[in-house]
Amino acid sequence: MAIIENISGTRRNLLKGGLASGLLLAFHLPVRAANEPEQVPDDPTGKFAPNAFIRIAKDGKTILVMPQVEMGQGVYTAIPMILAEELDADYSKIVLEHAPPDDKLYANPIFGIQVTGNSNSIRAFWKPLRNAGASARAMLVQAAAQQWKVDPASCTASNGEVIHTATGRRLAYAALVDSASKLTPPKNPPLKDPKNFKIIGKPMKRLDTPNKTDGKVIYGIDAMLPGMKFATIAQSPVLGGKVGHVDDSAAKKIPGVHKVIVLDDMVAVVGDHMWAAKSGLDALIVTWNDGANGRVSSEQIWHELRAGSKKDGVVAKTRGDIRKGLSQGDKFEAAYEMPLLAHATMEPMNCTVHLTPDLCEIWLGSQVIARVQQTAATLLGYPLEKVKAYNHLLGGGFGRRLEPDMALSAVRVAQHMDGVPVKVVWTREEDMQHDVYRPAYRDTISASLSDGKIVGLKYRVSGSAVLARWLPPAFQKGIDIDAVDSAVDTPYNIPNFHVEFTRVEPPGLTTGFWRGVGPNNNVFAIECFMDELARKVGKDPVAFRRDMLDTSPRARGVLDLVAKKSGWGDPLPPRTGRGVSLQPSFGSFIASVIEAEVDKQGEVRLRRITTAVDTGIAVNPDTIRAQLQGGLIFGLTAALYGDVPIKNGRVQLSNFNDYRMLRIDQTPPIDVHIVKSGEAPGGIGETGATSGPPALRNAIYAATGIALRRLPIDRDVLAGRKQA
Repeated sequence: MAIIENISGTRRNLLKGGLASGLLLAFHLPVRAANEPEQVPDDPTGKFAPNAFIRIAKDGKTILVMPQVEMGQGVYTAIPMILAEELDADYSKIVLEHAPPDDKLYANPIFGIQVTGNSNSIRAFWKPLRNAGASARAMLVQAAAQQWKVDPASCTASNGEVIHTATGRRLAYAALVDSASKLTPPKNPPLKDPKNFKIIGKPMKRLDTPNKTDGKVIYGIDAMLPGMKFATIAQSPVLGGKVGHVDDSAAKKIPGVHKVIVLDDMVAVVGDHMWAAKSGLDALIVTWNDGANGRVSSEQIWHELRAGSKKDGVVAKTRGDIRKGLSQGDKFEAAYEMPLLAHATMEPMNCTVHLTPDLCEIWLGSQVIARVQQTAATLLGYPLEKVKAYNHLLGGGFGRRLEPDMALSAVRVAQHMDGVPVKVVWTREEDMQHDVYRPAYRDTISASLSDGKIVGLKYRVSGSAVLARWLPPAFQKGIDIDAVDSAVDTPYNIPNFHVEFTRVEPPGLTTGFWRGVGPNNNVFAIECFMDELARKVGKDPVAFRRDMLDTSPRARGVLDLVAKKSGWGDPLPPRTGRGVSLQPSFGSFIASVIEAEVDKQGEVRLRRITTAVDTGIAVNPDTIRAQLQGGLIFGLTAALYGDVPIKNGRVQLSNFNDYRMLRIDQTPPIDVHIVKSGEAPGGIGETGATSGPPALRNAIYAATGIALRRLPIDRDVLAGRKQA
């Protein structure tokens, strides 16, 4: 089949013309936009392709085969910066291609599979991409030196050219493609000294911003194929439930409805357009057999979690003698609870599928494109090479698109389409009610205090083990390493320290990763506890923390900086307070101070947010600031409003009317201060989400003296209408 790569005019106009004339029916049309990574399979033919990541074409373009996906975190700018820096390429001529599904070539080095998550795109590929760039640069320099018959050491590279220093002769990388391709890549190419960086560290404008602004970007939900039908689905509202009976008589009378597909646990309506499909779905009368989970409720989930949290857990870390430590001084105990949360991505779940007896093609935005390919092939019984998965930019991921379920539901619909392409889009209500939810957690902490310091601290986190389902090899000896993240590596120097994990799975729900993953639970509990301990010994919360940071200078540095920049200690009006939080998460150190006011009705007004971060070498400072600002807003939204109530096995959410977001008029100034560092880069996409909630709670504590220990913020407690 021919491939159309260069399209003039809009895709919609092209498809209209093609469908009207019939001229496009013999073509395979990769769904892509001019500024997004190519959808065609990676092809190194005719290019200098020294490794899996780099292709240098004869037209002068440097192609980065992108191992990670862009979902707003800025990696489609930061990673090209890393490559361009070490390759000495012309940054303006770098073109991105989505890496095809391939765990062998494009596995995330931290996880061992092809995945974008855990705030580790920069951390994971910092060294591999630098090595790839340095290796390619060395080969290009060697190729030029051979042509000039000079010592490679007498040559340098800059901005996509090799330069002979003595004579000023230059050769563009494009002119060296053929000769460089014949060379053997060096095994350990020397990397640049950071002091010589020309691109890394500069505040570069995001490459994807212009076309996101003018609407040219194509997300998974925008994928269009000739002759495509549209579908939307209703899944069993209870996990494990089945379809009982479907009355589709009214649905089939709606103009544009193509067919109704009834499967064991879901019903799909297929139409000529999305409105027909949705109208048809609304007209269905479906009865469900709920099954074993039909009586699950929020009360049951919390009862089981609280009961489970009383059981001894598996030891994740221990230092010193915890029994002896807890027997000294004054003992203090507390328990903190975090609710189930939905992801609520701006782009609801969707997937486009073209299924024939010989080939399955899939278009979507996924954080795990290889897993999508693998699970679809298993479902269909196809060889892996007969499933092609094309990735797009993601309209929000937050961990939700670490799951392949939206693709599998679309493939199941496509099995009933007789070879006609179909785009399956979940409604917002379907998206909210069939999420893979952030686990509910209960954390119990015991500590002993002597001479104003912590002598011993025992921490038990109880909740779901997401890794046991999502990546079983990482779940060893009953410990979910994500669930205890930012607990086992707390920066505080506590001589007797003990962390346990107790696995308690909620009935009737599937849990998964949510932006901030384990740290958004552990940082909240530990940092709230630190404020309560500080008050118990009569010390300032910043000073109390600082006294335990003698072994963590990076943590102490951001704490000192945020205290200075936030005006910590300056007078405030009545019922107004400042709260602080400190964390080492995702390889970064971050401290935040939130200033908040609580009125007599219990309403909370954010006045100011100040954050200091040491994330190692700051690849793109602009992205770091933007990600921290966005993450703080994301986390504070959850702290103020986030919860997922369950009744009769059903999630009691419908849309943003009952899953509220923080609004623009509620968002205060957010100041981000970046510490200059020579350490390897840390993660940044999730750190704001984990930093905001404890700082807000501690601000409320300072303003009112009320020690909230459960999220979301309870306004009735703050107003005195009920007890905490």
